[in-house]
Amino acid sequence: MEIDDLLKLAGEDEALKDKETAHLTINLNKVVSKNIVPGLHIDTEEIEDGINVKVIVDEGIVIEKKVHMCFGVTHDKALQKIVMEIDVKKNAKISILSHCIFPKAIDVKHIMDAKVRVREGASYSYEEKHIHSMEGGIEVYPKAEIELDKNARFKTEFELIKGRVGKLDIDYEITGKEGSVMEMTSKVSGRSDDLIKIREAGNLIGEKARGVLTSRVAVRGNAKAEVYNVMVATAPYARGHVDCKEI
Repeated sequence: MEIDDLLKLAGEDEALKDKETAHLTINLNKVVSKNIVPGLHIDTEEIEDGINVKVIVDEGIVIEKKVHMCFGVTHDKALQKIVMEIDVKKNAKISILSHCIFPKAIDVKHIMDAKVRVREGASYSYEEKHIHSMEGGIEVYPKAEIELDKNARFKTEFELIKGRVGKLDIDYEITGKEGSVMEMTSKVSGRSDDLIKIREAGNLIGEKARGVLTSRVAVRGNAKAEVYNVMVATAPYARGHVDCKEI
């Protein structure tokens, strides 16, 4: 299976033809395709077994069309490490749709280590869709540290849309300052001997900061799930909510 097949599988092939839509496509540690738009900067650097990705949105810039990213592995055995740094400047806005695709995985490990800064009045949305093989031979380790400045907004959604989980270990830590808003959602279904671990921690340290953590997890067979979500509000009028449902 080649990278073009991966893009078709994710429904990304048409979006990549649009010159007004920014995108980044990576196969293992190689940049296959990239397109940027004014006010958006995407820099990449190959590292052993992975790639560094730095994304900057200039101050006051609103990226009108959703940015498409694809992190894929066409091999059945591989290690892929993505080190990502995202900086959304003051009053800027960006929305990213990211597909992580491992359709042939027998022994594949995918590590995502992200640091995100959403500055005053800025908005950042990250929608992450996973497509895995049916063999369950995939280990996925998404980790993120997110900092929200005054009146910043952050929204993220993680969802497995096809294939078996394998092993999933989500670890997100987010801090919100005055007037900021955070929303984090995870949707995963496991079966056979899949293992699901979710840890999401929200820290509301600014006055009137708000946040909600939502998890929807279903397991059957010998699959196991551990969900640890916590929201801590330490500032006046800060409000948080944790909503977990497991089947």
